[in-house]
Amino acid sequence: MRDKKSLIIYFSRADENYAVGYIDKGNTEVLAEYIRDYIGCDMFKVEPLVPYAKDYKTCIEEAKERIGTAPIKNKITDISSYEVIYIMTPIYWGTYAPEMETALKNLDFTGKIVRIVTTHEGSGLANVPSDIKRICSGATVLDDAIAIKGSQAKDAKTVIENWI
Repeated sequence: MRDKKSLIIYFSRADENYAVGYIDKGNTEVLAEYIRDYIGCDMFKVEPLVPYAKDYKTCIEEAKERIGTAPIKNKITDISSYEVIYIMTPIYWGTYAPEMETALKNLDFTGKIVRIVTTHEGSGLANVPSDIKRICSGATVLDDAIAIKGSQAKDAKTVIENWI
């Protein structure tokens, strides 16, 4: 996969984290940067139009309210020049962050290879692989998705490199 033109589309949130307290950079972003640095690809950060609350409990309640209606700051509109798309997200309510659906739903994934990375503290991949297969119609979604505990993200560089 290292020789294919790749793009990382990811959602990540700093502030209060379930397992490690307040963090300056989201766990998923840490992993996205490991991939970028290892294969030299482009990155697109999905950001909510309205930022989430800094405290974890309020954030997850806000995420629940945004399911199906999560506006984002900027959209990526063309992924035609990429062969591989890495989709990376924390687990919110059993699947990807609501903003990921907004970012992905109108993209043309025909002929793309999709690889999935989730961060979590006990949910693993949850429903992300099946939800990604549904929303990324026309893509080959590889069955090698990985789930990394957010509390272990900073120490997962080798895990990411071995996975690629």
